[in-house]
Amino acid sequence: MARPIWTGTLSFGLVTVPVGLYSATEDHSVHFRQLQRGTSDRVRNQRVNERTGEEVEYREVVKGFELAEGEYVVLEPAELEQISPGRSKSIEISGFVDLAEVDPIYFDKTYYLGPRGKEYARVYGLLHRALADTNRAGLATFVMRGKQYLAAVRVEGEVLVLQTMHYAEEVRDPRQEIDNLPETVAEPSEKELAAARQLIEMLSAEWNPADYHDGYTEQVRELVEAKLAGREVVTAAPAPESTNVVDLMAVLERSLQQAGGEAPEPAAATAVATSTHVDEPAGDLTKLSKAELYRLAAERDLAGRSSMTRDQLLEALQPAQRKSAKKRTLRAVS
Repeated sequence: MARPIWTGTLSFGLVTVPVGLYSATEDHSVHFRQLQRGTSDRVRNQRVNERTGEEVEYREVVKGFELAEGEYVVLEPAELEQISPGRSKSIEISGFVDLAEVDPIYFDKTYYLGPRGKEYARVYGLLHRALADTNRAGLATFVMRGKQYLAAVRVEGEVLVLQTMHYAEEVRDPRQEIDNLPETVAEPSEKELAAARQLIEMLSAEWNPADYHDGYTEQVRELVEAKLAGREVVTAAPAPESTNVVDLMAVLERSLQQAGGEAPEPAAATAVATSTHVDEPAGDLTKLSKAELYRLAAERDLAGRSSMTRDQLLEALQPAQRKSAKKRTLRAVS
């Protein structure tokens, strides 16, 4: 079992329960060492005085807050230590908010909260049930590793989770960050909107996190294996071109045709596709588009379909297609 990265108490009102904080996620990225080309010699980072080029010992490093170019207010580590929040032993909930009112942009990292003993299961379960019944999250501040966090305590399945949150001043204003953000949202035509809605409905799928994988990390691992085996390395395909706004409706219509649907008529502009059923194809599956293969895979509840290429969908669907054809033949004979 994993060890908690933080221990203390969780309290609301006068109710207190000892808890431990556990990482809810883990990093599966491929990590590399820096080497000098042509050798196996590791390259290490050093603290270097950029004026003299000489290495600086750690004890000689201080913090500097830049006022202007070349002008700093210097702070000693001991001065910063005096105002450090220290290590908190408590997550004290100061209030509760409706989860629907919290913009997801404020959430940062997720941790599991667990009771520090079986004897605290009743108190832990009480808060879990109360938060689940009210669909609320408890807001609190606590200190971990010398930093103070704003946090939300909420229910996730059978456990309580704590999500660290960004303070309001940490969330950037999109109008100050995005150069070409329009002053007002451009209004699409009724026909464009109906086509877009229909396309979304036709390509809708059930959310299953197990269907999604880190494709880039898998490609990195394959690249490492290919290098090791001396095989040829295949480069990635170029990214698709951006959609031309002038041809937006034409692109939507082609998308619908590829997905097996038809563009709506202007008179039915507000209509939305109500069915995404794909008739069981009696012929060669290779004639179907990727969207048609995907919807057929969805009807058959094919695991991992959302991350498959067209060829992978085709390969996975063909055995089932042969079984279906055999059943039709047997029914015809009988």
